[in-house]
Amino acid sequence: ASQIGSGLTGVLYVLDEPSIGLHQRDNARLLDTLKHLRDIGNTVIVVEHDEDAILHADYVVDMGPAAGIHGGEIIAQGTPQQVMANPNSITGKYLSGALEVATPGVRREAKKNRRIKIVGARGNNLKNVTAEIPLGTFTAVTGVSGGGKSTFLIETLFKAASRRIMGSREHPADHDRIEGLEFLDKVIDIDQSPIGRTPRSNPATYTGAFTPIRDWFAGLPEAKARGYQPGRFSFNVKGGRCEACQGDGVIKIEMHFLPDVYVTCDVCHGKRYNRETLDVLFKGKSIADVLDMTVEEGVDFFAAVPGVRDKLDTLKQVGLGYIHIGQQATTLSGGEAQRIKLAKELSRKATGKTLYILDEPTTGLHFHDVAKLLEVLHELVDQGNTVVVIEHNLEVIKTADWVLDLGPEGGDGGGELVASGTPEAIVREKRSYTGQFLKELLERRPGGKREAAE
Repeated sequence: ASQIGSGLTGVLYVLDEPSIGLHQRDNARLLDTLKHLRDIGNTVIVVEHDEDAILHADYVVDMGPAAGIHGGEIIAQGTPQQVMANPNSITGKYLSGALEVATPGVRREAKKNRRIKIVGARGNNLKNVTAEIPLGTFTAVTGVSGGGKSTFLIETLFKAASRRIMGSREHPADHDRIEGLEFLDKVIDIDQSPIGRTPRSNPATYTGAFTPIRDWFAGLPEAKARGYQPGRFSFNVKGGRCEACQGDGVIKIEMHFLPDVYVTCDVCHGKRYNRETLDVLFKGKSIADVLDMTVEEGVDFFAAVPGVRDKLDTLKQVGLGYIHIGQQATTLSGGEAQRIKLAKELSRKATGKTLYILDEPTTGLHFHDVAKLLEVLHELVDQGNTVVVIEHNLEVIKTADWVLDLGPEGGDGGGELVASGTPEAIVREKRSYTGQFLKELLERRPGGKREAAE
């Protein structure tokens, strides 16, 4: 906003996903603003996954073809139409409709006697909202920015449910009561906060894959001959780790007034372990080599070790096959951290009575990753659980069994339940901005089976 008022020209603006957290209505305003900056003589470059933003661009550079080690190339460049015409571009295929996040042919039925009912929610701008969420379904909470979605779902439902079911000390926002919590045995908020704040935290330790990896190495003939226990292969305790960096693989240099700097340990060269520990090999690889593998490589490498393979496979399922097994938590994005948490939940034994809450899980995700993520979320629901997401992405909303649309505006003009029901019912509500944009999408891309496009 400050830049528009300044009226500068000849400036290069670089924006990283400006559409994050914006409803389609607000997104249209954002695109008008960016076009205005261009029209007065500036250059605007955005990193973006949003379909409208890509289609409104004058020039598109498509990177890929996939993520991590499978990416890093320019696949297509030119106008949106030229990218769509390029057979190698996955982005182009989604833009043209050749690939799509399919709408389910049949939505799960909302059972009358199995639902959570939030009565009289009054936190922040909510105006005495009463709404129902059917259990055993995939529910999307939608509405313009500032409409009251987070207050309703996180501040009211999640905090009240975790207080009653899990015994937490959360203080929920004002409300009269919540009915139906007796059908649940736990409630989990899968957010985008980091899985750890030190180089020691990594996907293997967080998902629990590291324990069976250490046990496997300790059971190898060479380890047994040397009398090594699983603790020898831990970088958290003395014994097998490199003591120069205490198993971090890096050494922290405090810069006082500047952020800390991490440099690779010059004793173990980032391997975290001492030489004796690295002498124990499985298929010619040490435990440090295993931590340096990608998840995809790890699934193949441990094909004969179900305890490790299954946990790594859940990471692959959520679209994280490209990250390294021992990648430092400090280098993971919020979206990656959220999907690692999701993978951990997937690998647990399902009770079918869990309420999962996710706030904008598609943040930073490409269409193809959204399709994969939806497969995973719907799998959780197929196990009998209830998944509720706050979401602006229409591709997600159209696959929901049930939608709660809050608004109609943001701030004081919002805080009401505008519409609730199936996506088809939301489309019929004249006051719903979400319904207007959803109608257009459903007409453009009618239903089919719910499958991730391959």
